[in-house]
Amino acid sequence: MTTYLLAGGGTAGHVNPLLAVADGLRARDPQAEVLVLGTREGLEARLVPERGYELLIVDKVPFPRRPNGAAAAFPARFRRAIGQVRAHIAERGVDVVVGFGGYASAPAYVAARRERVPFVVHEANARPGLANVLGARRAARVGVAFEGTPLRRARVVGMPLRDEIVTLDRGALRAEAAEYFGLDASKPVLLVFGGSLGAQRLNEAFGEGHGGAWRDVLDAGWQLLHATGERSELPDPGVPGYAMVRYLDRMDLAFALADLVVSRAGAATVSEISALGIPTIYVPYAVGNGEQALNASSAVRAGAAVLIPDAGFTGDIVRAEVVPLLADEPRRSAMAKAAASIGIKDGTANVIALIDEALRG
Repeated sequence: MTTYLLAGGGTAGHVNPLLAVADGLRARDPQAEVLVLGTREGLEARLVPERGYELLIVDKVPFPRRPNGAAAAFPARFRRAIGQVRAHIAERGVDVVVGFGGYASAPAYVAARRERVPFVVHEANARPGLANVLGARRAARVGVAFEGTPLRRARVVGMPLRDEIVTLDRGALRAEAAEYFGLDASKPVLLVFGGSLGAQRLNEAFGEGHGGAWRDVLDAGWQLLHATGERSELPDPGVPGYAMVRYLDRMDLAFALADLVVSRAGAATVSEISALGIPTIYVPYAVGNGEQALNASSAVRAGAAVLIPDAGFTGDIVRAEVVPLLADEPRRSAMAKAAASIGIKDGTANVIALIDEALRG
């Protein structure tokens, strides 16, 4: 029996691909032991046990960004975290470690090396995090979601995706999706969403009261499915053809209905949309180190997507750049074909293949 230790967490961007691989390993071999390494503070503390996996705890030790008290304490705290992971590896007889980035991964890579256990790195973002940059130097195998990700010896394997996305038959679900959101299955739909918390910039560009362009979308003969975010107070005009929701708890149905998407460019979002072959306008979140724009860059280069900077995304820009695309079916069709050509649906299987190679090698 093989024992796998999957390390990562903190955010959904790390936890979701980890869980997709865990599910893939368990589906392939129900006798395998699949363990997850994470922190008490991260999203994994809730999601991993909910999915039925045992969570092994490691201390959260952020890399210091400036010389201060935390930086002085970092070496001792990091050594302690490595010791915790080494104990887990030895006690549970771990055969291979797989890291997905985040606080748990850095000590996991060092511990695996010291215990002489092979480890695999998967990087979801086009701009890799520090833990994976360091881990890739000694990893048995390195997989990345996007072409051009600067990690040593990296292989493009795609993103491990949720099964509901991998198996989604958009055409077969369109009627059900239209009924679910109160829209007309025979008319095209523009899907706008900014993640679970929404995106104020997108809401103002489309919504009521900010010079938003929702009327222009409807006047173009399209319908609008707009997820505003759970904390949004954007008013709902309550008109036919404009479905406003706070949260998309059925993302599969939203994607089934979407003929064009306007969204942020998180790694999972870009990977899912490309895998489904949907033409998209990305408005990357401007905070951080620019990774969202990089995540979208391969889709833009392929002609599958258009990128509009966050700072300039207004109702007027929607009217100038998005609304004309609604009327340009040949261009949207070409974008959809380009998206399908770069989309990777078998990211989970590809990562598992890397794990198998590491075990053999």
